[in-house]
Amino acid sequence: MMLNVTLYSRPDCHLCEQAEADLKGLQETIPHKLTVIDIESEAALKDSLGLEIPVIEVGPFRLKAPFSRQELHMTLGAAADRLDQLERIGDKAFQSSAARGRAISRADRISYWISRHYLMLMNIFLLLYFGLPFLAPLFMKAGLDGPAEVIYKMYSPLCHQWSFRSWFLFGEQAYYPHAAAGIPGVITFEGATGITDLNDPGRVEARLFEGNELMGYKIALCQRDEAIWGAMFLFGIVYAISGRRIKKLHWLLWILLGIGPVGLDGFSQLISQLPGDFIQSILPYRESTPFLRSLTGFLFGWMTAWFTIPLMEETMEESRRALAKKFAILKS
Repeated sequence: MMLNVTLYSRPDCHLCEQAEADLKGLQETIPHKLTVIDIESEAALKDSLGLEIPVIEVGPFRLKAPFSRQELHMTLGAAADRLDQLERIGDKAFQSSAARGRAISRADRISYWISRHYLMLMNIFLLLYFGLPFLAPLFMKAGLDGPAEVIYKMYSPLCHQWSFRSWFLFGEQAYYPHAAAGIPGVITFEGATGITDLNDPGRVEARLFEGNELMGYKIALCQRDEAIWGAMFLFGIVYAISGRRIKKLHWLLWILLGIGPVGLDGFSQLISQLPGDFIQSILPYRESTPFLRSLTGFLFGWMTAWFTIPLMEETMEESRRALAKKFAILKS
């Protein structure tokens, strides 16, 4: 099997030209197939290798500038020895990998397309996920109860949909909070609907209540969920506009700024509403406000996207780079 050597280069690069000449000069000593890849042709390669070229990859070995002809000779020799050893012992994993590397499959093409366009696909999904719930009240207002019910039911397994923790459109107020939230100057959910017991089974009524002509109609996702998914979508757009150059958020900041606030607001509310005098003596009953739910949800969504999307980009960049290299070698 011929040894494959990949040289990452760019136009008007003296060191790249020298590396290519050195490799050609080593052909008689260590026979190999040389593939030169212009990093200007692939944005991912340009971003990751722009300051390192020329870069040479051969087997598991990698050289980046500056390197001498002697270092290049030693690296090719080590790669050739390794290749000979793997062929002699008949390593099955190596043989399988080599077989895959000799052809461009449909899976390769699909994987390469996804690695290039995953951010667009993800942003479309996020837009649809947090945007569709707004259509439910719009359909209700237009008298299209059927399509509205489809959306409400589609999201019901994904969200509690309690009306006193949801935004409303086309009514007197943008929200109708639980009286326990203690927000002055607004009509409470109890006052607007007459549903005064918001414990079971009252919460079932609050979940099923979708609104009316006077109050307006609720969005199919609660305030916190809308903030979470909306923030993730917004970060995805900002990340795309930045050219995918925003670095990953440190995991500790994700915990402190993302998980911490939403956990404190959500769990303190949940625990305080558990039955029992002992609980009430430790943590008085509290109901969060639309502002706090939206703020903590936004922080969680933004920080989670900041932590995960650049991490996805790192993985996708590796895939793009490996597949671009494979395509260039097989097409050369």
